[in-house]
Amino acid sequence: MALPAQDERTLPAVVLREMDKRPLDQALAEMQALIEAHGHVIVVCSRAVPAGVEQRLHTIRSILESDRIALFRPELPPLGLAVLARQLRQLASCDLNPGVLASAGRLLTHYIHAGAVLGTVARLDRVPVGLTSHAKSWMPGSQFGVVAHPEPQLVRIGPEARLRGPEFGTSMLLARGQLQTDWITAALAPSWRVQGLREARLPAESADWWGTGKLIEFCTYLPDLSVLYQLVGSVRRNSCHWCGIDVIGDRCVFCSATAPSYDNQLQLPAG
Repeated sequence: MALPAQDERTLPAVVLREMDKRPLDQALAEMQALIEAHGHVIVVCSRAVPAGVEQRLHTIRSILESDRIALFRPELPPLGLAVLARQLRQLASCDLNPGVLASAGRLLTHYIHAGAVLGTVARLDRVPVGLTSHAKSWMPGSQFGVVAHPEPQLVRIGPEARLRGPEFGTSMLLARGQLQTDWITAALAPSWRVQGLREARLPAESADWWGTGKLIEFCTYLPDLSVLYQLVGSVRRNSCHWCGIDVIGDRCVFCSATAPSYDNQLQLPAG
């Protein structure tokens, strides 16, 4: 998930390896060192990793009794999540406080279109698959275009195959697995009017997430730091009533406090 830097300002990522397999004291020491070095830590974690990883992260956060660790697990396929993590690394070089930076992850997910071309959908459980598609997936040579985010889409690839894409300018990143097809570069990218296309290594979790290793994963995103910064800066900020940090939205990503509701407060008569 630690993609190469998009530009010279993109900060490096820290990869937390084998969090559920290493001794707890080692994982604790690593997280404590990160907090001491940087002040706050934003952990971006795929939903495709084993459940033990999330349990270990919550355990570490609880033992350290720290409000400076944000755990972020959005509903994105692995390549889309890797792109989002890189966007946060880009923004980390700007004058954004940790709460706004961590909250920006939720905002930026709305501008990511993530999917894949699959050789079979027999084991796909992240996107609704009809019986007809299941039956066709057993036919030799069948390939399917799938979008998992922001809204599920699935088509069998052919001359008339279409997937709805972003209505704004984006770049595309693709990662090749054990599948050969030029449909993404020859058909999908032009129809989505992407303004640049690059390739990356396939994330380790992709085969499990999509239910097959016969895939090519793709993702479109906003690549420019100036656009990302303007987008985040245009959203109203709130101060967390519990820990005091500025955030975007009504829930603090660090202490998990929710903004109080004033709907039921008594209204005093004027005068």
